[in-house]
Amino acid sequence: MNISIMDVHGRILKLPVMRRILFVILLAAGVMYVILHCNLWRADGNWLPSTDADKKEQFIACSFRSTFPSFIMLDKFYPFLCSNNFQKVSEHHGSHKVDPPYGIRRAERYFHLALSRLSNCGIYTEDDGSASCKRCVVVGNGGVLRNKSLGERIDSYDVVIRMNNGPVVGYEDDVGRRTTFRLFYPESVFSDPVHYDPNTTAVLVVFKPHDIRWLWDLLSGQHSIRTYAFWKKPAMHLIYKPHQIRILDPAITKKTAYDLLHLPTRFPKQVRPKHPTTGLIAIAFAFHICSEVHLAGFKYSFDDRNSSLHYYGNDTMSLMFQNEYHDIAAEQKFLKELVDQNIVVNLTE
Repeated sequence: MNISIMDVHGRILKLPVMRRILFVILLAAGVMYVILHCNLWRADGNWLPSTDADKKEQFIACSFRSTFPSFIMLDKFYPFLCSNNFQKVSEHHGSHKVDPPYGIRRAERYFHLALSRLSNCGIYTEDDGSASCKRCVVVGNGGVLRNKSLGERIDSYDVVIRMNNGPVVGYEDDVGRRTTFRLFYPESVFSDPVHYDPNTTAVLVVFKPHDIRWLWDLLSGQHSIRTYAFWKKPAMHLIYKPHQIRILDPAITKKTAYDLLHLPTRFPKQVRPKHPTTGLIAIAFAFHICSEVHLAGFKYSFDDRNSSLHYYGNDTMSLMFQNEYHDIAAEQKFLKELVDQNIVVNLTE
């Protein structure tokens, strides 16, 4: 038995019954795909801030084109908290049930207050023509950068990510001049204006409730900053303007700890819990916003305790062995896997 249908030009076509059934199935599948795709797109859009709404398409598209999710198994989501939806996002990630560093519990008020003082939560500046799909380099602070003359090559990347108080001034030949993002915490942020860069976005990584309260105190102009809860005196003023500051979603730090480094979720009472270094968190952050990630300054010499720890200053590797807060062995193993699997390129390998 045959049936008749109209083609796009209005001509009558004859189709057998089996072909009619196949046509109906394909048509139904197409309709279901469109419905599901639109629902998922709408859901993803809920997590994007209004400042980047016009860039949603590029951000999501680049996430799916990334070459590394199959290896590191990281779900892509917006990396910064925004004042208009941070509570909803935190509930989605379960962060509202966990204390910092992997959540916001017991610090919700200060997250709200600090975010209300930040005028922007966008990834890139408005004059940036592309929201994502960037070639990125994450620049560690390792002594291996000394005398490598990588500065010009580092500056050639679309995005340069640095962390803590690794200086650029005076070390340009080895580490470059540009900084797109700088991840920091209160004890590691610059306070000397000589290091100010108007083109840098400073990203706070919250490790404890006092970190976010510290940011609120500085943003609100408090003259008395509480310093008793910090392992060393934090910066007493900010060299960055409010529009340059972002707060990293704790879910990224959590995924760095559990999905990338496979750190234990619980530690015995007599053992101090381990957390990722800012450097590993910076790499996880890069996986969220970049289509290609290279590294520099992440190789350490564990055979020589007297070798330089950083490309600046006089600290030696002996300090690394005294660190009880991080699992350096786990981080070095993970970095080696990234390089061996060709997920990243290490410029200082």
